[in-house]
Amino acid sequence: MLHRFLTDHRSELIARCRAKVALRALPGPLAIELDHGITVFLDQLIKTLQVEEGVEPLRSREVSGPSGGGQPVLSEMGKSAAAHGRELLENGFTVEELVHDYGDLCQSITGLALEQDSPFTMEEFRTLNRCLDNAIANAITEYTYQRDFVVADRQAIAFKEHLGYFAHELRNHLSTATLALMVMKTGNVGVNSATGAVLDRSLVNLRNLIDRSLSEVRMNAGVDVRQKVFSLASFIGELKSAADLEASVKGCTLRVAEVDPELAVDADRDLLFSAVGNLLQNAFKYTRPGTEVRLQAYAAADRILVEVKDECGGLPGGDVEALFMPFVQADEDRSGLGLGLAIARRSVEANGGHLRARDLPGRGCVFTIDLPRLSMP
Repeated sequence: MLHRFLTDHRSELIARCRAKVALRALPGPLAIELDHGITVFLDQLIKTLQVEEGVEPLRSREVSGPSGGGQPVLSEMGKSAAAHGRELLENGFTVEELVHDYGDLCQSITGLALEQDSPFTMEEFRTLNRCLDNAIANAITEYTYQRDFVVADRQAIAFKEHLGYFAHELRNHLSTATLALMVMKTGNVGVNSATGAVLDRSLVNLRNLIDRSLSEVRMNAGVDVRQKVFSLASFIGELKSAADLEASVKGCTLRVAEVDPELAVDADRDLLFSAVGNLLQNAFKYTRPGTEVRLQAYAAADRILVEVKDECGGLPGGDVEALFMPFVQADEDRSGLGLGLAIARRSVEANGGHLRARDLPGRGCVFTIDLPRLSMP
């Protein structure tokens, strides 16, 4: 009988399961994984088989649950399997390891039975499968449920942090602009004074912060991309008009190369404007005082390339991909949220293009937007 075989070889079966777990070399204490899962399951499997040989075989469902799934039914095996799934998640194990746990025991039972020449009946084999099926289903259900809670908590924390950063930046720029305006109202300083420059800088920062946040909201909301063909030259001209003030506020020069009037792109103008605007803001922020930021757009074979080049001195670590990670800021200037480049890349990709960066050690960085080339009608 299978339950006698399992009882007689209980220690050997547990040892084999431990050996299989050790071979996978996964992190986490083995005792937690086994003592709260497979050993309990093995004892409940033995109990189920014993009840099925008694006078009321159907009462085994109270231990192991019915076959075929369907509506969840409270059982001893279901409760312990759920606890096993919860503990595996808490100790950093994956859902794959959870399934492997029960598979290990099944392999150990069938392997040892063959070695000992101790076959079991088809009915006993069905009971084993039913117990494994119910235990795995309950463990995965609880594992997934708890994991969803963890993910939701992390997302809520990240959202609150993001909202806090945004409110903090908004308040700082608004307070600075308000103070500058109060000083100017006294009549002792003019619009073209240093105080006027502070007001300009604060308003530019406010505009950039709001524009960037609106772009992020649009990207996260999955708003449809509204593509249309438009002139690349007029697009760059509009960007120059918007960026000139910021360049003067930041104490650098914006140089824009002439664009072929026949070139065109097919894109969502607002998203692309936000992407290039974020690249320019990043360049103005990090380029060294008194240096030059270059904006140029040109054709290369069947592609349109829009480049923003700064003179920040290059990246200390040379890791350009790290720049596109959310909340990453490249130097000691921690103003802003560190989201501009991440949003820019997503905006470009939404338009079917690519955004990449190139480090110029000791000199600066070049950001390139790559889009399909079109011509004006």
